[in-house]
Amino acid sequence: MSQTVLITGAAMGLGASLASRFYESGYCVAVTDLNLEGVEALANSLDATGERVIAFSLDVTKKADFVDAIARCEAKFGRCDVLINNAAMTPTTPVMQIEQQEFDTVIAINLRGTLFGCQVFGQYFLDKGYGRIINMASLAGQMGGTASGAHYAASKGGIITLTKLFAREFAANGITVNAIAPGPVDVASTREKVPAEKLEHIINTMVPTKKMSDPDFIAQMAVLLATESAGSVTGTCWDANGGIFMR
Repeated sequence: MSQTVLITGAAMGLGASLASRFYESGYCVAVTDLNLEGVEALANSLDATGERVIAFSLDVTKKADFVDAIARCEAKFGRCDVLINNAAMTPTTPVMQIEQQEFDTVIAINLRGTLFGCQVFGQYFLDKGYGRIINMASLAGQMGGTASGAHYAASKGGIITLTKLFAREFAANGITVNAIAPGPVDVASTREKVPAEKLEHIINTMVPTKKMSDPDFIAQMAVLLATESAGSVTGTCWDANGGIFMR
């Protein structure tokens, strides 16, 4: 039977690319988002029969929603093997203008949502003795980013740290936890949030390769980390940033 992956924040952008690549790789796919209409449309475009795709609403700020997500996957596919914590809020508010409510919302979705996903699915995977967790971090969490808000950058830095902590917690139990840290990704939301002139300046002056990150390639990285043969890779952060941040 095919393995199953659950992806949060899958209605558009990188989340949709992740869903497409995992589906093409033979996985059963659970696409989730607060935007239910968006994931339902994605699911229909991937598999109109609904045999290998399910779509439902998931609020990452609610731990109970992750518990419900496991039940939905088991009811539909009999299992879940991979979690991708992708849901995120990506504001670009200047650091001196960030208000408390906006800061708290970004941290709740990006960082606490990742915590809840790792906790709930981590326990489920512990009970099974196998699982893969992939957290979507960001270049912003490594060096402050190029156009994102400070609260976004801080949340992504926290995700990198959580990845290490959960990787250590689960390492002896057949469960790996890794992160992927893209630079500016070539998706519609990036172009919507960053003015065209500023984005071109970033690409031409800050990115050594002068290219944005390819969302399909990032999805391929996630598929590789999700394989059974990737069992010795855990606690890592895989970079895809065009050379902006090298280590």
